[in-house]
Amino acid sequence: MAARTRVATLEPPRPSRRPAAGQREECCALFHRAVELVGKRWNGAILSVLLDGPLRFSEIRTLVPYISDRLLSERLKELEAEELVEREVLDEHPVGVEYRLADKGEALGPALGALKIWAEAWIRR
Repeated sequence: MAARTRVATLEPPRPSRRPAAGQREECCALFHRAVELVGKRWNGAILSVLLDGPLRFSEIRTLVPYISDRLLSERLKELEAEELVEREVLDEHPVGVEYRLADKGEALGPALGALKIWAEAWIRR
C-alpha cells in the first residue's frame, strides 16, 4: 500500500475538466428570465406558430393543440405585454383580431429554430 501512495504523490495532478462552482460564472439573470418566458407552458408553441406570419385566435388554437381558449387568451396578453406579440383589430364586420410577432418576437426566430432542430434530434416521441 505504501508503494501506491508514493506513486500517486509523484504523479502531477490531473487538470480538472470542469472549473469548480466557485470559479464559474453565475447564471445571467437576463438569460434566466428569457428562458422562463419562452419556456412557460404554451408560450414557445405560440411563438413558433406565429413565426410563419400573422394568425387569428382560432387559427392559433388549431395550430397549438390542447390549449384552452382561456389559457391562449392569457398567454397572448402576456406575450403582448412583453412586446413579443402585437394584436391588430381588423376593420371588418364582425370585428376580427390578428396576432403577429413584433420585432422583438421575430428576433427569437433563430433561437426557436435551433431549439426545434435540437428537439427533433434529441427528444424521444
